[in-house]
Amino acid sequence: MDNLRKGFPVLEQYTYLNTAASGLLPEKVWEYRQEHDLDFFLKASLLKEKMGDILTGVRESVGRFFMCAPNRVALVPNFSYGFNSILESIDKPSKVLLLKNDYPSINWAVESRDFRVVYADINEKLEENIIAQIEKEQPHFFAFSLVQWINGVKLNVEFLKKLKAKFPDVILIADGTQYFGTEAFDFDASGLDIAVSSCYKWMNAGYGNGFILFNESVQGKISPKNLGFGSLQGKYKAHEGNFIGKFEPGHYDTLNFGSLKVAIDLLQQTGMELISEKINKLKTIARERFAEAGLLEEWTLQREDYSSLFNIKGDEQLFNRLKGEGIITSLRGEGIRVSMHYFNSEKDLNRLFKALKI
Repeated sequence: MDNLRKGFPVLEQYTYLNTAASGLLPEKVWEYRQEHDLDFFLKASLLKEKMGDILTGVRESVGRFFMCAPNRVALVPNFSYGFNSILESIDKPSKVLLLKNDYPSINWAVESRDFRVVYADINEKLEENIIAQIEKEQPHFFAFSLVQWINGVKLNVEFLKKLKAKFPDVILIADGTQYFGTEAFDFDASGLDIAVSSCYKWMNAGYGNGFILFNESVQGKISPKNLGFGSLQGKYKAHEGNFIGKFEPGHYDTLNFGSLKVAIDLLQQTGMELISEKINKLKTIARERFAEAGLLEEWTLQREDYSSLFNIKGDEQLFNRLKGEGIITSLRGEGIRVSMHYFNSEKDLNRLFKALKI
């Protein structure tokens, strides 16, 4: 298992428990970026002539990894860009269901537009709250995070499938930024209509790259309006009026999107089964120890499925003390957010437990 730490030199300096804020840049991705910029430095437009082929490779890699046909994969710089583009594609005034206190880049983007907005509470009865609000309010869209950014509360795929079966006309739009890269995910079987994600966290792809996955049924239900030179360039975007091209209007950075392909290759080489096995082991150990010490909100312990992202009781003074001991976390909400990925180890957790005196 220690072999999983190779290629992440920052782990030699810190106990890094902060992937929920920023994932690590793997050595293989760094090497790709060095080689890419050297090529650009030496070849300029000769390299950029290959831009279409490079982006096609990225699109197909994303599609294979998430079980979504490449002609339904749009490449975007980040979640917020992609999500805002989707919102601009929705006729107003549609009714949108949100989760109260969900990730600001979701809720702020919806609330700033002319939508009718209703909310479901995030608590131990999250799934029941969602169903009750859909039955009562009959929204056109439901936009939400698969994993909550503050406390790691997770909506699992089985619930999403049941939700879609029960409410087939509600368009489900999910943010996967705090989820994708932690376990295998079959988009076409998930029940989601649209999934959007940045890739700088659990995908370990660096900044400036993301994607949107679309279900076949979405075309005709939203009307993207962006157009530019990039909208018509490359495989899968061969004609004017195509769908995914309207989410890709400009020239794209092959450095950043090429990094995403290398990061996906690394996840596949490591093996998603092994990655999820390692994460599950670590999160189980952490949850049990945090619970025994009374560091978690009681209601979160009532949920069977959970992520490897936790919010433990603590203030800025404790946060700074942990940082002083080389333990990297984040201040979020009313506590300290701790998150662990497959390259973390039980030794990392034991250092944290020792520092917390639990």
